[in-house]
Amino acid sequence: MSATTPEAFSANASRPPARAVGLWLLGCAAMVFAMAVIGAITRLTESGLSIMEWAPVTGVLPPLSQEEWQRLFDLYRQIPEYQQQNAGMSLDAFKTIFWWEYIHRLWGRLIGVVFALPLAWFWWRGRIDRALGKKLLIAFALGAAQGGLGWFMVASGFAERTDVSQYRLTAHLALALAIYGYLFWLALAVLWPRPERSRDGAAPLLRRALWSLLALVAVTIASGGFVAGLNAGLTYNTFPLMDGRLIPDGYAMLSPWIVNLFENIAAVQFNHRLLAVTTVAVALGLWLWSLNRNLAPAAQMGFAAVAILALIQLALGITTLVLVVPVTLGALHQAGAILVLTATLWTLYHLRPR
Repeated sequence: MSATTPEAFSANASRPPARAVGLWLLGCAAMVFAMAVIGAITRLTESGLSIMEWAPVTGVLPPLSQEEWQRLFDLYRQIPEYQQQNAGMSLDAFKTIFWWEYIHRLWGRLIGVVFALPLAWFWWRGRIDRALGKKLLIAFALGAAQGGLGWFMVASGFAERTDVSQYRLTAHLALALAIYGYLFWLALAVLWPRPERSRDGAAPLLRRALWSLLALVAVTIASGGFVAGLNAGLTYNTFPLMDGRLIPDGYAMLSPWIVNLFENIAAVQFNHRLLAVTTVAVALGLWLWSLNRNLAPAAQMGFAAVAILALIQLALGITTLVLVVPVTLGALHQAGAILVLTATLWTLYHLRPR
């Protein structure tokens, strides 16, 4: 077997990344997508506090004996969630919520392995240039930070609360989607390094407007994190009115006023509704603006996808609310939000002015 010479390695490093690198990044992004949906199910089933130990290595193995199951259950019985909400829960019922949290953590570890091992291989084979390598190291660091943030979030529910902090939950969700978007964008850059340019004079304005839509989508998703953190979807289960009013009573009941945006169930749910409807209106407006413009086909397709997915997401959100947040619909609503984000990023990447 011949050794790779320094000259050959240098030549490899100067070549553009292989298509396999782009597909690997796309696969990693898909795994983060799935992780966010699993996280939603974990939240909806109230499973997130079932594992009270942070064991990144030994935690890979599930309980293998009845004694270990009982030990973990006894730990859970010490926290307020059990004492105030689940007192009298059986060991079998505990196992149900344990498995969702276990799957959530195991999937996170698997993402780390699927990212790190191919990264080392591609780098060793000279398929990653220096610029991309730096970006991938940033992605790796963000993934490690997400693991720590996840434990920081879970720990907020051990002492005085019966749930995790809505602030930490939203931060955990936001970082997950930032990692997803970052990996997806890198995959696009590898798979389509020279996207077709749009020749229409309105393309620069459309692109700036699309950046604004991306910010709106991000804020709307973050507001959904506060809805989930406060269980705000379990009240005001009518649409478009909330308890018979467009703007619910008690919207500004807390002082100082700013905390209503993050701690008042009525305000948090109303704001999420308003942001969602605004997102749909802007997405439809941009799609109508894009019609009959001389845009790259991928960008034109993207505008239509954003508008359609935003409409579906709004309908899904309303249905989820009216039916008082069944787990399946809640998870689909999370997935729908990520699809709207994905379509917006796709369109942004392919909308390149001439």
